[in-house]
Amino acid sequence: MPTTVRDSHTWWARFALPTLVLARRIIMTSFREEWPSPGGHPSWAADRSDRCPSEALRAAFRSKIAVGTSSGPAWLNELQVRIHKGGSRKMAKRITICAGIDTGKHKLDVALDGSSEQLQVKNTAEGHQELVEWLKRHKVKRVGIEASGGYEQAAVAELRRKRFVVVLFQPAQVRAYATFLLQWAKNDKIDAALIAACTAAVKKIHSAPDPRLQPFAEHLTMIDQIQEDIAKLKNRLESCRNERIQKLWKEQIALLAKHKRAEFKALVAAIRKHRDLAARLDLIYSVAGSGLPTAVAILVRMPEIGQITREQAAALAGLAPYDDDSGDRVGARHIDGGRERLRRALYTAALPASFRWNPQLMALYSRLIAAGKGHKRALVACARKLLVIINAVVARGTPWLAEPSKAAGLPAT
Repeated sequence: MPTTVRDSHTWWARFALPTLVLARRIIMTSFREEWPSPGGHPSWAADRSDRCPSEALRAAFRSKIAVGTSSGPAWLNELQVRIHKGGSRKMAKRITICAGIDTGKHKLDVALDGSSEQLQVKNTAEGHQELVEWLKRHKVKRVGIEASGGYEQAAVAELRRKRFVVVLFQPAQVRAYATFLLQWAKNDKIDAALIAACTAAVKKIHSAPDPRLQPFAEHLTMIDQIQEDIAKLKNRLESCRNERIQKLWKEQIALLAKHKRAEFKALVAAIRKHRDLAARLDLIYSVAGSGLPTAVAILVRMPEIGQITREQAAALAGLAPYDDDSGDRVGARHIDGGRERLRRALYTAALPASFRWNPQLMALYSRLIAAGKGHKRALVACARKLLVIINAVVARGTPWLAEPSKAAGLPAT
């Protein structure tokens, strides 16, 4: 009489032996490949109920089982439970090896997350090559590095060229993570290990910015610094009473202003060599109140423009109002964080835009002032609104058009 599903336990009782499964995945693989059912998984199928494992297969199973306390039928039930419902092998979870780099002016300290291995190389082209080889040898996929006043930029560019996933941290993020871990000790090697732990803990990896914008950002920063120098010289001129020194300051101001105009013209020309960047610049510039300097600042300092939500855009620019509540206390909303130079450019543009150029911002400013809001608070709101409009225009891909006035729609009398 053939063996059925019901008396399978009786059949296994003949070959019962004390077992403890130690290599379940190996056993399941062998069982699936050597004795499958029509459904693709090693269940006791009705049309195969008269077939039993061969003696060689039973011997292979015995060699993979250690002595324990369970018997044959329990081993079989455990085996069936551990097999995937669809009969396919479960994929092992991949582990991403992460490294952290503490950047110095002359050297880089490198550490692996979860490992005691560390490396120190020079912050030079030769040191970067040695770093890349060391990371590849340890199969590192993700590298975290702390922003350090620009000293990290060459290493970041080289790592991205070599196809590593690079996470650039702000110093405040790393120190906050150290505070979370109650870690008060600090040196270069400890910081490298801490950055490696931060890198492994990151949940969302942002895509790398357009590499074409990096030289434009450096150029724009230089232009901003020239403007800052002009402002300093004007302050000195205002308090100076010596005519000879006044003449010197005026000459310096005129020279710097000339350099600023020439450099800005060169920057715009360099941007317009790229067709996609030129089209995006024209879209930003089409919004009333966004002059060419403001449009260039947004294009260069916010590569994400048009690809993010209005809330994200405001937060990146440091123009998003944040709550400050606790219990029964309701604090005043305030802005914080964000990209300082971008926020300064938007705030500077908001003043003339909300008084003369942009009808939407003029209406917003008047409404806020009428509601009792202060001048600066209203200007911050207008700067945020200007950025939101620009973000929508770039996302839509069509130039901005002012809303027609109500009087324009009335028939002529």
